[in-house]
Amino acid sequence: MLLIESGSRSLIEGLLPHFYQHWNVPVDVVTCYAGQPKGLREDSVVYRVADYTTQEARGRFLDELRSRNYLMAGMICSGEPIMTKWKLMLFVRLPAKFVLINENGDYFWFHRDNFANIRIFVLERLGLTGAGAIRTAIRLLLFPLSILYLLLWALTAHGRRALRVKKA
Repeated sequence: MLLIESGSRSLIEGLLPHFYQHWNVPVDVVTCYAGQPKGLREDSVVYRVADYTTQEARGRFLDELRSRNYLMAGMICSGEPIMTKWKLMLFVRLPAKFVLINENGDYFWFHRDNFANIRIFVLERLGLTGAGAIRTAIRLLLFPLSILYLLLWALTAHGRRALRVKKA
């Protein structure tokens, strides 16, 4: 199993014993942190994204991950902006079945049977649930109008200034 550590280190350290006990699978880790998570076995491989900064290096990295034939991959989706581009890239490009893990350590498979859970998960992350849903929707609707107002104000202010400069 490949585990993408895109959240706090404490999350993965809490999950590793569970994965080893209940699934009995070897776990490799993709991380941005230094060192190894506590509880990771000796035979595990730790990939650090800082080692793959160029386009060529990322290509070799993906080739190496594909050659290891991971059947499962776990992705921590904790609402923290850690490794967002990396986890999305790995999600799209790896031929593995993904387990989505939230900040509480709860997890579910990314599968069409779980789309109701995934929808709730995404709406929660976007702030479109509960009391904040109406506020967020209004902000989304007002944002283009705010930009339009600011552009018109700037156009008016600079137009007036240009006319004054032209008269003088």
